[in-house]
Amino acid sequence: MAKTGAQASPVVVFSMFMLFIVLFFSFVVSDNGKEVEILLSFKSSIYDPSGFLSNWDSSATFCQWHGVTCNNNLSHVDKLDLSAKNLTGKLVSSSIFHLPFIQTLNISNNQFYGEIPEDIFSSSSSSLRFLNLSNNNFTGQIPSGSIPGLEVLDLSNNMLSGKIPPEIGSFYSLKFLDLGGNVLVGEIPVSITNITSLQFLTLASNQLVGPIPHGLSKMKSLEWIYVGYNNLSGQIPEEIGMLTSLNHLDLVYNNLTGEIPSSLGNLSDLQYLFLYQNKLTGSIPDSIFGLKKLVSLDLSDNSLSGEISELVIHLQNLEILHLFGNIFTGKIPKALTSLPRLQVLQLWSNRLSGEIPESLGRNNNLTILDLSTNNLTGRIPDGLCSSSRLFKLILFSNSLEGAIPKNLSTCTSLQRVRLQNNRLSGELSSEFTKLPLVYFLDVSNNDLSGNIGDQEWDMPALEMLSLAGNRFSGRLPNSFGSQKIEDLDLSGNGFSGTIPRSFGSLTELMQFSLSGNKLIGEIPEELSSCKKLVSLDLSHNQLSGQIPSGFAEMPVLSQLDLSDNQLSGEVPPQLGKMESLIQVNVSHNHLHGSLPSTGAFLAINSSAVSGNDLCGGAETSGLPPCKKVKNLNWWFYVACSLVALVLLAFAAFGFIFIRKRNNLELKRVENEDGIWELQFFDSNVSKSVTVDDITLSAKQVNGICRGNKSSANDFQFVVKEMNDVNSIPSSFWSEIKQLGKLQHPNLVNLIGTCRSDKNAYLVYEYIKGKLLSEILHELTWERRRKIAMGIAKALKFLHSYCSPSVIVGDISPGRVIVDGKDEPRLRLSLPGLLSTENKAFISSAYVAPETRESKDMSEKSDIYGFGLILIELLTGKSPADAEFGDQHQSMVEWARYCYSDCHLDMWVDPMIRPGHASDVNHNQIVETLNLALHCTAGDPTARPSATDVSKTLQSAFRITSCVSTLKLSSSV
Repeated sequence: MAKTGAQASPVVVFSMFMLFIVLFFSFVVSDNGKEVEILLSFKSSIYDPSGFLSNWDSSATFCQWHGVTCNNNLSHVDKLDLSAKNLTGKLVSSSIFHLPFIQTLNISNNQFYGEIPEDIFSSSSSSLRFLNLSNNNFTGQIPSGSIPGLEVLDLSNNMLSGKIPPEIGSFYSLKFLDLGGNVLVGEIPVSITNITSLQFLTLASNQLVGPIPHGLSKMKSLEWIYVGYNNLSGQIPEEIGMLTSLNHLDLVYNNLTGEIPSSLGNLSDLQYLFLYQNKLTGSIPDSIFGLKKLVSLDLSDNSLSGEISELVIHLQNLEILHLFGNIFTGKIPKALTSLPRLQVLQLWSNRLSGEIPESLGRNNNLTILDLSTNNLTGRIPDGLCSSSRLFKLILFSNSLEGAIPKNLSTCTSLQRVRLQNNRLSGELSSEFTKLPLVYFLDVSNNDLSGNIGDQEWDMPALEMLSLAGNRFSGRLPNSFGSQKIEDLDLSGNGFSGTIPRSFGSLTELMQFSLSGNKLIGEIPEELSSCKKLVSLDLSHNQLSGQIPSGFAEMPVLSQLDLSDNQLSGEVPPQLGKMESLIQVNVSHNHLHGSLPSTGAFLAINSSAVSGNDLCGGAETSGLPPCKKVKNLNWWFYVACSLVALVLLAFAAFGFIFIRKRNNLELKRVENEDGIWELQFFDSNVSKSVTVDDITLSAKQVNGICRGNKSSANDFQFVVKEMNDVNSIPSSFWSEIKQLGKLQHPNLVNLIGTCRSDKNAYLVYEYIKGKLLSEILHELTWERRRKIAMGIAKALKFLHSYCSPSVIVGDISPGRVIVDGKDEPRLRLSLPGLLSTENKAFISSAYVAPETRESKDMSEKSDIYGFGLILIELLTGKSPADAEFGDQHQSMVEWARYCYSDCHLDMWVDPMIRPGHASDVNHNQIVETLNLALHCTAGDPTARPSATDVSKTLQSAFRITSCVSTLKLSSSV
């Protein structure tokens, strides 16, 4: 019996083994079938325009399907990576989250929308360790529940709303949690402090309120905290100082109050400390200067006070120090001169006094130095440019004295220099006027002297030069070595001699002032060659001769001041016909004759024409009427006879001139449709376009017509029909007339109006091109830069050179036409809010928050719209995209989050991603986004002016090396 049992044992074992094998493979086959079913069900529920999932069929085993990774042993799906595959659709509860062996699930950077399945955290596979749903269009609340084994949870950059569920604290194994870039509200749940394994925490760019939880001290593993761009209040918890593994602490753009806790000095591994844009008070704790690993310290835009401690010498790894926008007092610490890695030092807008440390820059690696708007005295140190990398030097509005150091004269890396409003003296050295990269130089309102006309100027990059308010003398230079100059201010000096005729070759010149000097001679006719000149001020000199008639041919000249000179003759009547001229002052000269009563002279103030022997003009001029000459002498009749021969020779010219003048006046024309009032703002157009052309064009699908084809000018135009003509007030047409006078190379020019009792049309020039919204994603970085600059120039013209300023209203890519030369042409909104397009704009994604509430448009609301265009040019995203919802400001908050927390590759449009294209400069992109965020500030008063925007863009597009964490300062 024993022998028989012994022989049967192997049979039993073998049978049991075979049974196990059968059950095991049955289990595997069953699970494999379930996984295939889940994957195919998911594929059928979504849209895959790129065909990434095309091999998800029976032609290949599911472990070979795109995006699917199986484990080696059991052939189960343990990883599904579908990130950035342009997939779209809703997720259902029985979706891919139920794959039984899944560990890694990544569907980030797609177009998924709708709510996240409510059972995602309660019924998903317990094996899941990595879940990334970021950068989609998910809405609704974060579902309740938890996955205890989950280590990475990324729901950032969606449109999730509601409160953070308290169950978040049940994700005990989490190491990475990112809920940033949503619209979450409420307080940060205290339960989050239960996740003691967490290393990375981001809740930035939401609408969270209340205090930062004090229980953070339990989260000893934290290396990164980013909760900026919320509405958090209260004090910074002392307990944060117990998180000794912390590397990055960012609490920016909140409403935090109180003092900076001294306990932060315990964070020995901290490299980045960002507390800017809060309401912090008190002094900087000495313990902060014990953080020896700090690379970047930004405490700007608070209400911090006291002195900056010499203990800063311990921050030997510091590269960036931003303390601007506070109320620090005392001297600039000498210890700063001993920081070898210091690149960016910005202490502007404080109450610092004393001298700039003499050795500053000698042992540093300075690229940017901004100490403006303080109470600094003494001389500018010699060694600021010892690094040979300094490109931005901003020291304006202090009490600095002495000469400009010779070492700065050889600092060939300099690009932007602002030293105005100090007490600097001495002369400009010959080397200083030959700096090759300087494009912005302002030394105005100092005590500088010398004869700059006798030295050589060779500054080929120069675009803005202001020497105003000094004691320069002698003749003016014939050239500044640059053909790019746009803004030239030499006013308030002692320059003598004549105005060089060579200034007429400055074809890019937009603003030019020589007022308050001792210039003599005639005004050069060559100045009329400056076709882009908008403002010309030659007042308070000793100029003689006549006003050049060529000024009337300058297409965009809007401000002309010739007052307080010795000009004689008559005011050229052609000046009264200039459509662009808005302000003119010819007072206190020796002018005589009749003043034009049209154009800019129509409502001229008496103070602008007084001190002459003028007559006539409009009533507002205060001039006496012109008298008719009586008792003519016999020789006058003889002269008239001789002149009559000349007049006959010019009869044809006179006829054309009169027609040109009449063509600009309001005409009444009758055709089969009734009586029309027709007015053109360009005399050339009136010769080519008739009422019939306009009405015919209005009936065409594209609204484009060539006008009178029998004319020599085959002129194309576009017609816009006005709705509900009877409701249009008469004031509308007078405002439209003012718009017709605006001429700028970056505007779509209004060239005429045509109206009857039943219909009304606006006639625009035809721009051959495409809307920016249609081609944005195809554009290179170089083309995007040019478009951004063009729009900025248009805004600068409308806001700064038009009086009163002109508001665009609707600034969006759909209102910008890009012509064949990549010049943007901005179409202005119609006056008031009566038009359908303006009513629609109020609910547009591009409208500023305050405009949506008050319905009032302003210069600042224009700047907000421009900021959104900049973000769109950089990211390729639109505020109207589904992922940003109806609240377009969410894109702004998303951009703020990206700027502070994300790598550039995560947010920049792939078309212009550095490395993808050769013309892309990383620092230019970062600086441009920086400007965009300031343009879209929630507080309208915090947004820069159009002039500042234009200057800052010019600065950003010339940066060749910079640090990506730079922020825009008011001293840019």
